[in-house]
Amino acid sequence: MSKKFNTSAPAPKAGVLLYGRHAILSAINNKKRKIHKIFCCKENLEELRGACLKNNVSTGLISVIDRKELDKMLPRDAVHQGFAMQCQELENYTLDEICQLAEDKQNCHILILDQVTDPQNIGAIIRSCVAFDTLALIVQDKNSPTETGTMAKASAGMIEQLPICRVTNLSRAISQLKDCGFWVIGMDGYATTYISEINKTGKIAIVMGSEGKGMRRLVEENCDTTVKLPISPTVESLNVSTAAAITLYEINKK
Repeated sequence: MSKKFNTSAPAPKAGVLLYGRHAILSAINNKKRKIHKIFCCKENLEELRGACLKNNVSTGLISVIDRKELDKMLPRDAVHQGFAMQCQELENYTLDEICQLAEDKQNCHILILDQVTDPQNIGAIIRSCVAFDTLALIVQDKNSPTETGTMAKASAGMIEQLPICRVTNLSRAISQLKDCGFWVIGMDGYATTYISEINKTGKIAIVMGSEGKGMRRLVEENCDTTVKLPISPTVESLNVSTAAAITLYEINKK
């Protein structure tokens, strides 16, 4: 007998509403993700059901709904591709846990964001972090958005794979990372050294500030050194997600 699926769309529970094919399939593949409900258009049912069966996720969580209903559930102009999910936000790592991940590694790098606030940019940065083998991402708790559907979509589902740590005080976090053997470099367009000129071996923490303001003074003062990207003097700065991708590529190019 074929299994029947719920065709109603109940009010979403508390948590986060994800959307987009990669974001949803990656969430299903993540055993740490607590899923409340999965929504899809009819044409995506078989792919979604197969992903659930493969990952021991109950197919009873799936609701098949009309595309117009899905449009109403999500932010305006959200490119959902006929996929959505109501789930809990991922648990954040502690700084101690990040240090433990790095403990037995001779070479690794993490990325620290100082007051980058755009979920779209953070999502793109998460994608670059995974692409270039970044151990973890650290953000400030107060001035950084929590997980959103926009962020997960921009990360192409890579948010499921990257350890993310939220800290109260970035300067104190940097000091703790130094105690754990990290060399901390800040990205600064006014630095005199290019990133290609530094030694990239060992444990490295890269700090990137927000667009326009850059790193805050106390955060920059806690860095061991500052470096810059070799861009044309006619361009003042790059979008932070673009700059992060180039920076992580350079750091990973040992």
